[in-house]
Amino acid sequence: MTTATRSEFDLGIALTGHPEEAGRYEAELGAGWQIGGGVNGGLLLAVAGHALSLEHAQHPDPVSISGYYLSASTPGPATVRTEVLRTGRGLSTGTASLSQDGVERLRVVASHGDLGTVDGEVRTSATPPQLPPPDQCIGVEHAPKELIEQAALLERFDLRLDPATVGWALGQPSGQGRIQGWFRLADGREPDPLLILLVADALPPVTFDLGLPGWAPTIELTVHLRAKPAPGWLRVVHSTRNLAGGYFEEDAEVWDSAGRLVAQSRQLARAPRPA
Repeated sequence: MTTATRSEFDLGIALTGHPEEAGRYEAELGAGWQIGGGVNGGLLLAVAGHALSLEHAQHPDPVSISGYYLSASTPGPATVRTEVLRTGRGLSTGTASLSQDGVERLRVVASHGDLGTVDGEVRTSATPPQLPPPDQCIGVEHAPKELIEQAALLERFDLRLDPATVGWALGQPSGQGRIQGWFRLADGREPDPLLILLVADALPPVTFDLGLPGWAPTIELTVHLRAKPAPGWLRVVHSTRNLAGGYFEEDAEVWDSAGRLVAQSRQLARAPRPA
């Protein structure tokens, strides 16, 4: 048995094909992936992305995927229905709908390709975040009790946050709207494109650093994947520049152990209400 087959993440996104309906898959959303009032949006995106990967045999990796969150998902059975819209030489595009008890939770549109065959040329002005070594960062074990109570999924992570961006945990948010740190799964599973979909929504909401603790439900999340991640720690940065009208954007960058920017994402979420 490999590490991957033992991983809680692989169990969390596992799918069973329906014997009588093509493109339909059954899933079981685990309670260990909850945050706030529902199952984590990144995990749900990975479930839908997995279903589309199974439909696009020659294009197994999400390259661009956007999900609209229509209602809060809860632990328990879920159904994913997919539709292939186009199959091309380099990309295949499809949609996926995740529902529970007939209520649609998530609608996804995605283009899949094969990140193992992408051109290696990189032209970028982006630079990876400068972080202290993981052993000098703040682990989940130091998180406030009330945060753990709202986010069971943190127990699945080996998350080490940059001390410079965790003042909010001490009642001293910086107001800059930035949280960054090191990420890997607690059970040692190495990163791959489907896991990156979870990582894009894995850190505490950046509104914590604005002095607004609490659940920040995602409205829409888009992830662009640029390469397959190398094994090892991931460096993750979440930031926001604008909170207005009760909503905020959260931008994320995911860097692998080889120093490559392997994914970028943006989501729109509802801001927590002030206490």
